[in-house]
Amino acid sequence: MPIVVDVDVMLAKRKMPVGTLAERVGITPANLAVLKNGRAKAVRFTTLAALCEVLDCQPGDLLRWEPDPEGG
Repeated sequence: MPIVVDVDVMLAKRKMPVGTLAERVGITPANLAVLKNGRAKAVRFTTLAALCEVLDCQPGDLLRWEPDPEGG
């Protein structure tokens, strides 16, 4: 998928464990793992806003676009 989620990058920058982020955002660690590992098909704006608030970042710090290597 050409949208890449960089939650793990922000977690490393903030030195925050995944479980702590999930708790503060109000989502399950399993759902955070789906998002973190690039398997999510969608993300709610409320979840994105909560991630930005807890990680003190902008949406563009968490999401980026990469061209599809297969050209599709």
